Amino acid sequence: MAKKKSKGPQLVPLGDRVVLQRAEAEATTAGGIVLPDSSQDKPQRGTVISVGEGPVNNKGERIPLTVKAGDEVIFSSYAGDEMKVGDHEYLLLRESDILAICS
Repeated sequence: MAKKKSKGPQLVPLGDRVVLQRAEAEATTAGGIVLPDSSQDKPQRGTVISVGEGPVNNKGERIPLTVKAGDEVIFSSYAGDEMKVGDHEYLLLRESDILAICS
């Protein structure tokens, strides 16, 4: 299980859960128009911070997750639960909510 190396409280996901930090929302449009906070869409892209050990199959064997800490991913719009730990905001979701790994 990979964990973020930092001081203070941390989220340690269980099973097939993944903790990620959402990418920053775009503050301006391609044409240079500055968007107010209320009209900025939450990005569906983020960086994996830590992953669970994986689900257990019928034989009692652990199935490792595909993603790992540091991966840039794209996830479903309404996936996961937002958590605030210390000064940081994270998204806790299932690996199945992750649509792709960006390379």
